[in-house]
Amino acid sequence: MRLTVFWQRMADHFGATYADSFARDYVMSDLGGRTVHEALKAGWSAKEVWRVVCAVMDVPPEKR
Repeated sequence: MRLTVFWQRMADHFGATYADSFARDYVMSDLGGRTVHEALKAGWSAKEVWRVVCAVMDVPPEKR
């Protein structure tokens, strides 16, 4: 998954403004105690991060 697709999906689910705030502030244990931005910077793929976001935030299947 390309980062552009990842950020589109984040914006589609959370809204453009909240998506970035969520990605900077919400720490997830499934990302090793990291935020989305930290996980991406640490080398996690966008696809892996998106799967974690979907699981943790109960993203509906049609948006996954």
